[in-house]
Amino acid sequence: MPMQTVMTATLQCSFGAAPSNLVVLPARTVHSGMQFAANIMDNVPMVNILPFGVCGSLAFPATAAATSAAMGALTPMPCVPTTPTPWQPGVPNLLVDYLPAIDNTCSLMCAWGGVIRITSPGQTTHMVP
Repeated sequence: MPMQTVMTATLQCSFGAAPSNLVVLPARTVHSGMQFAANIMDNVPMVNILPFGVCGSLAFPATAAATSAAMGALTPMPCVPTTPTPWQPGVPNLLVDYLPAIDNTCSLMCAWGGVIRITSPGQTTHMVP
């Protein structure tokens, strides 16, 4: 069974060079495994989703410009996640502050083409149906 995702979950972007952690703001009223539980709207760049080192996507304007300046040699630039959509698919039968929770099988799309996945849910005691 999937595990409920909480603050401190480890994330990885398919174009990022380093892992990052999910940040759930302390205003959250629901806890799981003694951590703030995440929901599908915990997708705000630079608030919930922190950078993944450097970005290797040519759709990312900074990487495209640096690669062009380097005569076509891929030149990754510092990551600036752009996540306009909520986590998918969410857990519809488990609500966290009136929105579906997320589990370790959910993913988040970056506007630069990357897929952000949960590599560690941040806790190991609460499974979701």
